[in-house]
Amino acid sequence: MTVHTTSRQQAVSPPTARDPHRSSPVWQGEWVRWLVPLLMVLVWQLAASTGWLNPRVLPAPSAVVAAAWELARTGELGRHFLISLQRAGLGILIGGGLGFLFGILTGTFRVANLLLDTTFQMLRTIPNLALIPLVILWFGIGESGKVFLIALATFFPVYLNTLHGVRGIDPRLTEMARVYGLSALDTFRRVTLPGALPGVLVGVRYALGISWLALVVSESFGASSGIGFLAMDAREFFRTNVIVLAIVIYALIGKVADLLVRTLERRLLPWKVNS
Repeated sequence: MTVHTTSRQQAVSPPTARDPHRSSPVWQGEWVRWLVPLLMVLVWQLAASTGWLNPRVLPAPSAVVAAAWELARTGELGRHFLISLQRAGLGILIGGGLGFLFGILTGTFRVANLLLDTTFQMLRTIPNLALIPLVILWFGIGESGKVFLIALATFFPVYLNTLHGVRGIDPRLTEMARVYGLSALDTFRRVTLPGALPGVLVGVRYALGISWLALVVSESFGASSGIGFLAMDAREFFRTNVIVLAIVIYALIGKVADLLVRTLERRLLPWKVNS
């Protein structure tokens, strides 16, 4: 017997799958992300060129580029940038690593959660600026105090997101691992880590942004090098173009760090839809 498909059945039939190789419309490309910043820079340049902006208050983008070129030509910009990058990288490595370990620990073991989580939540609310006098007493004005502030600031985003990632794992998966006789290490590798990984990467994403805020705070005292010192030194001589340059550098570094984490997410979490 022949079955005839009615028009109504055809109407409710599932749509064909979208070709993954089909290119997206032009207005949905990655370049759109830079459209608003570019327009802001153009408006900024126009306002400065027409005299709407006082160059002593906010210099034109062209003046900021000129300052960047001059500092890069003398090697001063590269030296300060590498020092700040080293401080931030070391602080993120220490703070993020400890945040991940304690997040796994308190998320997996109830006793550890009862003993540590309340303390961490209390410490999380203390501003970095309030700790500067103690940090100077503990570490002096050397590199250790600066790295400590960055590590402290990056610890909590990674810790909180790792903790919530572990606590959000379906208990049935852990029970299944126990039924199959997996060891603690195998359970961590096959169940805990994959389940917590989305939260961990969110924490890393936040930590990278906060690290530069902590870097600015850490370089505001006793520093003789770094992007923060460059801005502070420029403030003493009213070089607003260098101050704005330091702000732009922080913004660009934050954007690059965010892109790196998003790339890592696409590789480690291929099932997750990234914006």
